[in-house]
Amino acid sequence: MATHGGAAAAGRPYELVVFGASGFTGHFVAEEVARVAAGDELRGSLRWAVAGRSRDKLEGVLDKAAERLGKPELKSEVGIILCDVSDPSSLADMAKQAAVVLNCVGPYRFFGEPVVKACVDNGTSCVDISGEPQFLEGMYLKYNDKAAEKGVYVVGSSGFDSVPADMGVLYTRDNLKGTLTAVESFLTVKSGPEGYSIHDGTWKSAIHGLADQDNLRKLRKQIGHKPLPIIGAKLKRRGLVFYSQEFREYSIPFMGSDVSVVKRTQRYLHTDLQETPVQYAAYATVGGIASVIKLMFAGLLFFLLVKFSFGRNLLTKYPEFFSSGHFTKKGPTQKQIDGSSFTMTFFGEGYCEGQDPQQGKPNVKICTQVKGPDAGYVATAVAMVQAGVALLKDASSLPKQGGVYTPGAAFSKTKLIDRLNKHGIEFSVISKSEA
Repeated sequence: MATHGGAAAAGRPYELVVFGASGFTGHFVAEEVARVAAGDELRGSLRWAVAGRSRDKLEGVLDKAAERLGKPELKSEVGIILCDVSDPSSLADMAKQAAVVLNCVGPYRFFGEPVVKACVDNGTSCVDISGEPQFLEGMYLKYNDKAAEKGVYVVGSSGFDSVPADMGVLYTRDNLKGTLTAVESFLTVKSGPEGYSIHDGTWKSAIHGLADQDNLRKLRKQIGHKPLPIIGAKLKRRGLVFYSQEFREYSIPFMGSDVSVVKRTQRYLHTDLQETPVQYAAYATVGGIASVIKLMFAGLLFFLLVKFSFGRNLLTKYPEFFSSGHFTKKGPTQKQIDGSSFTMTFFGEGYCEGQDPQQGKPNVKICTQVKGPDAGYVATAVAMVQAGVALLKDASSLPKQGGVYTPGAAFSKTKLIDRLNKHGIEFSVISKSEA
């Protein structure tokens, strides 16, 4: 067994490096690292740097963070590393200087692998915020064994996709007396008077992800996992659009990577830690019938166009038109971000202590919530940075072996949920019925 990545990386100049700090999401992540570096646990002790292609842009990011946080000294405290995702030797050079790399350069299907490779080769842990199952599972197939050998942790989907969902399921399980066997989550996103838009990087990831469903199926065949056993009553699938009694509005299946990530976590916990696997389905509330009709038109158009290369070009070129303004090349304004928040509600069911979940009907229920600020950028940055801090500070509670992990698999025994609670992503129990 190789030395623990954390121990090996202790002599490096930086504990955290934010790669792609000058990108749209990257500057939120850099600002969040600056905020956390000034906070209690790490006060003044965190050595960190920003990395990317342009010194001017990286300095601009630090200037902006310094101004927003009222910390003019920031620029002298933070390192700057110049590197380019298309130049492997520059990535290796960055990885050698860091204990943990926070990789903000997406779409990951195009730019993600060189960073993972550089990190694994050089004994550096790395965290990304990809919501692209194909990239995430492809990295598992290619790098899991090597990461284990090097004692490093590669943790994908550590942003809004899919920390709230993945840790939310674990939180629900830990707060139920008995055995949790199934959970449904409902995401509700609120925006303020200014409305909301999403930067088109996310739009591009969705276009390519949907176009490439066949390859995802092939990849999963190659990984070759046996299906997880279904324990407890089988979770019923809901329709493509359905009226949710709980929220009194229409809901649809959630399109992100949450279901695939939670499933991978549950598989790891079942096979490696012999825990009962939890069935999971994810939905999002969309509002009244008018919203449903608009969404269905946009969705149909998207699915038709995404199948052809000219259609994908159109979608890529005109994000605002094809998403009725939801995705833009500029992304949301600061005002839109400040006015936005999310709530994820989990409805769990299971079997009380001492009852065999293989027998009879579920007889305990629990409802929990994860709430936070703007999901796309603020909550994503908080989740990513706290995942990085957990890798640094909770090293003894990580899985014994390095590898390519989901957040739930990597962090189920760490203090990640406490850390998130302290930084504005709040986990709480709403109600539970004890048998």
